[in-house]
Amino acid sequence: MSTKIINISLPQELVKKVDELAKRSFASRSDFIRQALVQKILEEQKWTSFFDTTNAKGKKLGFKSEQDVFDAAK
Repeated sequence: MSTKIINISLPQELVKKVDELAKRSFASRSDFIRQALVQKILEEQKWTSFFDTTNAKGKKLGFKSEQDVFDAAK
């Protein structure tokens, strides 16, 4: 997989927390942030897929509208 270098700005306190957690995980700052992004993307995809009223999972659960999804989440 090819990589691309990006620059982001973060509050200093967040950088400190990232560095502390990365160190405890024996990971570099980049690896820690990369893993966190992948985890967030996979989580979003899982929920999007689960609550998608047009796919098999949504249909199996009886979701016909966004309101059905909101009602089920209550």
